[in-house]
Amino acid sequence: MTFRLALAASVAAIILAQGGPLGAQTPHAAVAKTAEAAEHHKLFDLFEDADRRELALNPLNGLYRGDDERIDRLGDLLTDADFLAQRTDIRLNLALLAQIDRTKLSETDKLAFDVFRYTQEIALDGMSDDLRPIRAARPINHFFGMHNSYPNLASGKGVAPFRTVAHYEDNLARHLDYIAYLDRAIGRFRQGMGRGILETKLTIGIMVTQLDTQLATPLAQSPFMGPVQDFPEDFSQEDRARLIRAYEARTAELYAATARFRDFLRDEYLPAARDSIGLSQMKGGDKLYAWLARESTTLPLEPEAIHQLGLAEVARIKADMVTLQREVGFKGTLNQFFDYVRTDPRFKPKSREALTEAYYKAGRMVDAKIPTYFATLPKSPLEIRPYDPATEQFEAGGSYESGTPDGSRPGVFYFNAYDLPSRLTPGIVTLYLHEGAPGHHFQVSLAQENEALPSFMRFGGTTAFVEGWALYAETLGYEMGFYKDPWNRYGTLQDEQLRAMRLVVDTGIHAKGWSRDQAIAYMLENSGMTRTDVVAEVDRYIAIPGQALAYKIGALKIQELRKRAETQLGKRFDIRAFHEQVLDTGGLPLTILEAKIDRWIAREAAK
Repeated sequence: MTFRLALAASVAAIILAQGGPLGAQTPHAAVAKTAEAAEHHKLFDLFEDADRRELALNPLNGLYRGDDERIDRLGDLLTDADFLAQRTDIRLNLALLAQIDRTKLSETDKLAFDVFRYTQEIALDGMSDDLRPIRAARPINHFFGMHNSYPNLASGKGVAPFRTVAHYEDNLARHLDYIAYLDRAIGRFRQGMGRGILETKLTIGIMVTQLDTQLATPLAQSPFMGPVQDFPEDFSQEDRARLIRAYEARTAELYAATARFRDFLRDEYLPAARDSIGLSQMKGGDKLYAWLARESTTLPLEPEAIHQLGLAEVARIKADMVTLQREVGFKGTLNQFFDYVRTDPRFKPKSREALTEAYYKAGRMVDAKIPTYFATLPKSPLEIRPYDPATEQFEAGGSYESGTPDGSRPGVFYFNAYDLPSRLTPGIVTLYLHEGAPGHHFQVSLAQENEALPSFMRFGGTTAFVEGWALYAETLGYEMGFYKDPWNRYGTLQDEQLRAMRLVVDTGIHAKGWSRDQAIAYMLENSGMTRTDVVAEVDRYIAIPGQALAYKIGALKIQELRKRAETQLGKRFDIRAFHEQVLDTGGLPLTILEAKIDRWIAREAAK
């Protein structure tokens, strides 16, 4: 996600009540001195200790939270020592958790207990002796790799602070960790070559292009030089001159490390990389994909069941698009209708400025409707920005970057203006609802601003919940009245169809042996997406198997729970209260969310 959300009142505390409804506010110190309170404190002491240990192993996470401690490090990424430390840490957490009597906990504490246990167990499963060598042999890809995110982090425009001379020195120190990271990635790829566990030629080729693009930027114009082009006013001339020299020297080292990595991928690894694209066609890949599907969806779903669900959803949504085609009076086939929207100038932004204003307008429209559906709003403000033109070619259509819990750094919704004719205007409203408000911005901000939650719930979250909520947020556009406009409705149907097709295509590629061309043809046949977007999507599924399954699976579960609540509560159902229950405890695994909502329904029905 590269989305940022922020708003106005803190969420009701959830963990410290003595058995009352989730969200009831009770200060930590006010928990009664009972057996329940003793277990509560043992549990929260474990959470705090686990969080300290996790930040010590992953200092970059603290940087994203807005912490200043140890921000001169990125961590010992891609090392055996780091892996062993991470696995030992998880085993310690589970051993300490087993010493806590869950039966003595309040209902709210049981929820926290269950989420912590789930997150630790699924992570440990992914570190098994069967899966670890496969995952380690593919350390970076064109979609998830620090080579994409680090230049922005270090540019002075990202989350890293540049307010003091020490902050500038911290950035120079982080560069050394990044250089080590790139060199270690070469070592990991070489290990995979020796074991016959290889990344795809497609993914490696795209990475080479990404790195070529970075190296083609003159050193003086590099994002790494950004901080010394905009010093705080109170910096002395002596410090400015010294830092400029230091940044020039370190940036040259960064370019040399990037060139080493690029040269290795291009000259040594690419010729050995595999032509196939699916995990099932890679040594051990079927086991890895089964774990990835479970980890992504948080449900015990087999790839074949997911594939069939996707086919059914694609057919349903396609029927809705046929109805829309008739409504607007378009004569011809559905695919001709798709071609019409893809190519007609009326659906293309006239300029980057016009596209920006369209997103600003969408934000104003949503803001006017929010109070009807949400009782609690984030403190953090939400900004709308285009991607940096220097990197936009390789970015998603939109993304969210979270703000800080105290609201001092806003959340940011980024949109893509690259290849402007491919950015169709019918998708603007639904993209803003997903990446901005009330999608990622509300979900991320309300969780991290709730100080009653343990850190792993404030700052963590399962992909199925996080992305499922964002897709569910898109559907609120119907109730808000935005999709009475048939072209806005066309945009949201296309986006929903994308998430349904992901279930089919991701499983098709990684479990059923689909080719890249087959996947591209399927998506073009069943949607109005442009070829540019379809190719980017398919290449994403090839690079990060399983992740794309989370969106539709998560949204379907939230929609199922809402319908259950509406049916069982009737006139007692309150949409704002339902949304509060879904959001006030962070990004839960779907099985745990379902149990929580069922308890809430029972309480409401008993009133």
